[in-house]
Amino acid sequence: MTGKNQTVILEFLLIGPPIKSELRDQFYALFLVMYVTTVMGNLLIIILIRLNLHLHTPMYLFLSNLSFSDLCFSSVTMPKLLQNMQSQVPSIPYAGCLTQMYFFLFFGDLESFLLVAMAYDRYVAICFPLHYATIMSPKLCLSLVVLSWVLTMFHAMLHTLLMARLCFCADNIIPHFFCDMSALLKLACSDTRINELVIFIMGGLILVIPFLLIIMSYARIVSSIFKVPSARGILKAFSTCGSHLSVVSLFYGTVIGLYLCPSANNSTVKETVMAMMYTVVTPMLNPFIYSLRNRDMKRALRSLFCGKKIPFSV
Repeated sequence: MTGKNQTVILEFLLIGPPIKSELRDQFYALFLVMYVTTVMGNLLIIILIRLNLHLHTPMYLFLSNLSFSDLCFSSVTMPKLLQNMQSQVPSIPYAGCLTQMYFFLFFGDLESFLLVAMAYDRYVAICFPLHYATIMSPKLCLSLVVLSWVLTMFHAMLHTLLMARLCFCADNIIPHFFCDMSALLKLACSDTRINELVIFIMGGLILVIPFLLIIMSYARIVSSIFKVPSARGILKAFSTCGSHLSVVSLFYGTVIGLYLCPSANNSTVKETVMAMMYTVVTPMLNPFIYSLRNRDMKRALRSLFCGKKIPFSV
């Protein structure tokens, strides 16, 4: 039963990363550089794919959506973090906190689905090269992208509405740099069992199943690679798979470890570092790993800045 003297929370305080005051300026500069690198890198990828007709293929359709998702995913948390690091009172309104949580879930889930679509695209390209154009038709590619956006929208809305029904009392301090769902549940003074159940069930559907699908796709790819009697082809394919799987492991490993396998021994520092890995580091690295190491992307980049028409691989 709610007491009459209960305080209604109108805003939360985001404590942010546990950084010593004498190192705050250095970390502010580091985070700013990382965020600018993320924005510029992903914008460059989107522009290159948009302007170059040779890159209007299924793989680059997924890649452009992934870059947009990475750009937005980082922008949900980093500007507020940078603002709070320069503020005496690192606060965020209640409505703003729920809005941040919604878009954080939205773009995080979207990245998960897009990584699955990219893994499937590579699976078809390597295992069924002669049927690639038929299988990865424009209709299927567009359907995969639209389905990813729609599913993530409903999933993020579900968690946001469940969070909005909770009551928050006196404690409004969030020991994080953004409105993390698990951190908010710890502050709630009403029953959170439904929220926790939905997180566990939906987390399995949104995170674990896509992760297993990616692993299965790349297991089939590796099996197919060994059947190709070409050392150069094997090395090239393994290089592509290794890069992709490194980012997949970084993204899914930290998210699953943080949300689906929580530990009572997890400290605030550990949780913050893990969150930084998939909210800041992964979106920054994706343009380099997925694109700037790609031969066609390098040619598109040289063509854009040099103004020359450079032949592309078919």
